[in-house]
Amino acid sequence: MYRKVLVVVSISQIFGGAGLAAGITVGALLAQKMLGTDAFAGVPAALFTLGSAGAALIVGRLSQRYGRRTGLATGFIVGGVGSVGVVLAAVLNSVILLFASLLVYGAGTATNLQARYAGTDLANQQQRATAISITMVMTTFGAVAGPNLVDIMGEVALFIGIPPLAGPFILSAAAYILAGLVLFIMLRPDPLDIAKRISTYNQENAQHIDNDLIDNNLNKRGLTVGATVMVLTQLVMVAIMTMTPVHMERHGHGLTDVGIVIGFHIGAMYLPSLVTGILVDKIGRTAMSIASGITLLMAGLLAALAPSNSVILLIIALSLLGLGWNFGLISGTAQIVDSTMPSTRAKTQGTLDVFIALAGASGGALSGVVLANTSFTTLSIGGGLLSLVLIPVVIWSRRS
Repeated sequence: MYRKVLVVVSISQIFGGAGLAAGITVGALLAQKMLGTDAFAGVPAALFTLGSAGAALIVGRLSQRYGRRTGLATGFIVGGVGSVGVVLAAVLNSVILLFASLLVYGAGTATNLQARYAGTDLANQQQRATAISITMVMTTFGAVAGPNLVDIMGEVALFIGIPPLAGPFILSAAAYILAGLVLFIMLRPDPLDIAKRISTYNQENAQHIDNDLIDNNLNKRGLTVGATVMVLTQLVMVAIMTMTPVHMERHGHGLTDVGIVIGFHIGAMYLPSLVTGILVDKIGRTAMSIASGITLLMAGLLAALAPSNSVILLIIALSLLGLGWNFGLISGTAQIVDSTMPSTRAKTQGTLDVFIALAGASGGALSGVVLANTSFTTLSIGGGLLSLVLIPVVIWSRRS
């Protein structure tokens, strides 16, 4: 059953990754064109990330009450509906509809992240990070394909008479709805329901119950550290990633160059996952959390110092940005799973993903303001330095 769950979730993640990446690539550019200013180019990322915050809470609670199958399928399909709304907003040139649709589109983003938990429900402690990694690796196939289909989908959109920048959201709509259908049809029996039954059986047959208080304290500490790692990595990654297409367009790069850079970035977010999961399980959550902070710092410094006409250096910088996020997300997620019981796991995970989404929303909204009033260099260096906060937090948890 553990293997079957991983297969089904992985298939859904291929479609989910395509839906996520296609929208991210042109969201800022679409807003820039419709609003006529760079100052609000970060609003799309902020909106769909804010929408993902609310969706994370709802998907988590639906999953806790009705199972992963219902919660995840609902989230993906709602995200597909939001993508359709973005296309209609572009056709009608309606900024209000664009902003409302981006909020709904965020449900797909939240569900794409929540799906990683489903693979861990039936995993033991030595398999959890690896299980997370497998689902994230499969996301890579769709996530890399999405940005590189930007030009093709733009031509398709133009052919049917809608603005080219809306084209990628047609892909997002189809991909998210397919991901939801895969989970709704194939994720049977529900892994969270089985995990609850196993946990209940173990509790009823446990011979040692004196460690409950100690375990509870350890769980609270693990939740705090895991949440902090994921929130900071999300904030830094979204802030720099969101403004990279705008920075590139300012310096004469076309959509093809933007798609290549974002494609490498998203590939680095997911492709190293299998190795990352093994490292997290083998050398520990703490070491990989520290590695996340250092990698994000390197990414910020390189993005700041790279010449504006150098696509190669931007590819390296954005790849490091994705890799640092990858280290932080997998190590943080593993700590969260370690620190929760099946009876409350999905609800707790959904609540924590709200804070991750809000961090991304803050990063997306503030990044446009910072870029408009200072420079991409300032934004990148600031993000890199902020990531170093991870190190004292992790050290504090070890000393505690």
